Amino acid sequence: MRLNSRIGFLIGCWMVSVLLSGCSSIISKSDSASSEKTYTREINPFPVFDEKGKAIDHPFLGGLNTPRPQFVDIDADGDADLFVQEHTDELMFFENTDPNSSSPLQLRTDKFADLNIGEWFRFVDMDQDGDFDLLTEKPFSYLSFYKNEGTPQQPRFVLAADSLRDAEGNPIYSDRQNIPNVTDIDKDGLPDLFIGSLEGTVSRYESIGMDENNIPRFRLITDRFENIEIVAQFGTMHGANTMTFMDIDSDGDEDIFWGDFFEPSVLLLENQGNPRNPVFQGEPRPFPPGNPVQSSGYNAPALVDWENDGDADLFLGVLGGAYNANRTTAENFYFYEQKSGRFEQVSRQFLKNIDVGDESIPAVGDLDGDGDMDLLLANKIDPSDLKTSLIYKFENRGSTKNPEFHLIGTMNLPRAYHYAPELADLNNDGLDDLLIGNWKGQVAYYPNTGCEFGLESEELVKLPRGSHATPRAIDIDSDGDLDLVLGSSGGELYLYENTGSISEPRFVYQEGALEGVETKHRSVPAFSDLDGDGDFDLVIGSKIEGYFYFRNDGTPDKPNFTKSKMPFDIATAPLGAPLFVDLDGDGVQEFLSGTRGGGVLFYRYQ
Repeated sequence: MRLNSRIGFLIGCWMVSVLLSGCSSIISKSDSASSEKTYTREINPFPVFDEKGKAIDHPFLGGLNTPRPQFVDIDADGDADLFVQEHTDELMFFENTDPNSSSPLQLRTDKFADLNIGEWFRFVDMDQDGDFDLLTEKPFSYLSFYKNEGTPQQPRFVLAADSLRDAEGNPIYSDRQNIPNVTDIDKDGLPDLFIGSLEGTVSRYESIGMDENNIPRFRLITDRFENIEIVAQFGTMHGANTMTFMDIDSDGDEDIFWGDFFEPSVLLLENQGNPRNPVFQGEPRPFPPGNPVQSSGYNAPALVDWENDGDADLFLGVLGGAYNANRTTAENFYFYEQKSGRFEQVSRQFLKNIDVGDESIPAVGDLDGDGDMDLLLANKIDPSDLKTSLIYKFENRGSTKNPEFHLIGTMNLPRAYHYAPELADLNNDGLDDLLIGNWKGQVAYYPNTGCEFGLESEELVKLPRGSHATPRAIDIDSDGDLDLVLGSSGGELYLYENTGSISEPRFVYQEGALEGVETKHRSVPAFSDLDGDGDFDLVIGSKIEGYFYFRNDGTPDKPNFTKSKMPFDIATAPLGAPLFVDLDGDGVQEFLSGTRGGGVLFYRYQ
């Protein structure tokens, strides 16, 4: 069975529930491990609205680029909860708190049950005892089995096998780019394991029961289940894939939904047999019929009766395949509701949150002179305009003490990539001016004229070497004027001392002033007195390694930054862009961070 599709090119713990009044607060992956933690993450600390004036349900979720969803009633309370994987080894758990609510999902943890799940996960009742067990990727490309030794209401997952094994005792292999699944395809009461290949074929393993350690064993039935072969129109293209099962036509047998790296839609392989004898002989068809999904490819399907109306609805996590994944870095969690047999797209961002695409960098200041803090958020490349970065504006229409942010559009700026904004009053006129770093290593200067930002200099300063300038304005030597510290693509920090005045700055590069204060790749600096000793300490976001903390063990006028243990826990955020700022006017700085996912993380000081 071959698919001819339009493809033109090749691209080779356990549950924790904490609900604070007025906001959602979660425990991050290491919250229980640190007594030094002084900040607590919040998802919805204050109202945020989109350009149409609609409230954003999970504003500070942090953005999503490659969501892998599964709906499971994990607490056996009769409604579907949501699990989403965005990062390696981490699994977000959203509890369904009220199926009748317009916003029933509450994020409970970034790392469910503190489990390391590799690159994928599947909840399935492997031992047929009435509760969900868990399959995950065991690096690299094997299948870990976590047995649920709790109850359906209170699961407790225990690693039972580093890898599932076949009847001969050999580990079962699944390429980590291919997300397998389990169902009882022939209704014999035993689970069947299905693994897609990069060649577009499907292997079927059938359970032969439990071994002496009560771990399921599987017998390989075929490497070419039903001769399924997913290929492109030129007969050679197939790639990373994911599949799920659902009786979508209500004929009593399981159909297959397939997402492929080289397929902009999701494919339906209809079971034309019966519950005891599955038959897949027809051509795979893009789904939904008449109006198939069109995305950047590699779509991870999940089906559930979300509206509780007796039929299955379709969800897709768009992982990004052969059709320019930059297009779907902001909107990548599709929701199709089934109505009278037809599927209608309801949303491209089911978990509605602040998300500007890829690699966000925030800045906070008073943009409009009304005395409260507004928010700017830049991206690397804008999904709606792949030729430039954009900076989005969120106006505070609340008050100093009770902020309320409204997305009001983007800034009118020259086309450039990797915009990195900073807001600070450089000329001492009482108005926050705009600094913008870019990929070329330049920092442009836009003074605030009271009604707009007018360009004064395209190159106020420039990195002495490297690229991707990320500026922060800080009086690092306590002489009363603002200096500049720039992060860079190489991970180094560069100090530009203000040798002018408080109102007429002149920035001079200080060679070696921050030598050794760096990361391995990419750096975004943020300053705050974290240890309460009266001088600025330093937190640096990096490309891969997370956040670095450098304690200032010098003095306010002669800082000396020493690498130390991070004083509080932060959810995983590759390419984090940290910022300390008092958003709610209580005299205490909150911690914000841009993320690889294009959103914002928010932590409140406790």
